[in-house]
Amino acid sequence: MVMPDIEDKMPRRSFLPRGISSKLPFSTSESDLSELKRIFGPSMEPVLLNALSECERPASRGETKRCVGSVEDMIDFATSVLGRGVTVRTTENVRGSKQEIMIGEVKGINGGEVTESVSCHRSLYPYLLYYCHSVPKVRVYEAGILDVRSRSKINQGVAICHLDTSAWSPTHGAFVALGSSPGRIEVCHWIFENDMTWTVVD
Repeated sequence: MVMPDIEDKMPRRSFLPRGISSKLPFSTSESDLSELKRIFGPSMEPVLLNALSECERPASRGETKRCVGSVEDMIDFATSVLGRGVTVRTTENVRGSKQEIMIGEVKGINGGEVTESVSCHRSLYPYLLYYCHSVPKVRVYEAGILDVRSRSKINQGVAICHLDTSAWSPTHGAFVALGSSPGRIEVCHWIFENDMTWTVVD
């Protein structure tokens, strides 16, 4: 199969310490936005607005979501959804990206059963910001990614399968790519570079 481009194209940034990030304004209100533009510069307004609007968007059916700007906030959110015994996974590297690959050994997390997970995706923002969310009815897998010719392992991928897509927008990229519609198919995707998924300890 052809692996999609899983490389993170965003600029390198770091989390702020929670003591700092918690003091910064974080909303699209006029006063907060003008303060953020004063701190980060007026040219950042489109970036700020885009990320903050996504963070303020109401959760979709069954979704629990939070934007986090510190590692402590991410851990707090993951444990608030999943409980204290959690582990985090991501795809090991970007080898195989945009190339033909073979899938080697596949391991279902929590026995491959329907499970709960919290996935965190990087957002474009002046400091490191993740959009974390939990959606119902997923399965999580680890898969060996092999070179087609040598059959040697080049990567260890993590993938998540969404079993219930009925609440998704009909224009979602997955339906456009696969020629389907909400609720008719399951959608599986790799966890891209620098994104991650949290689950209860296997």
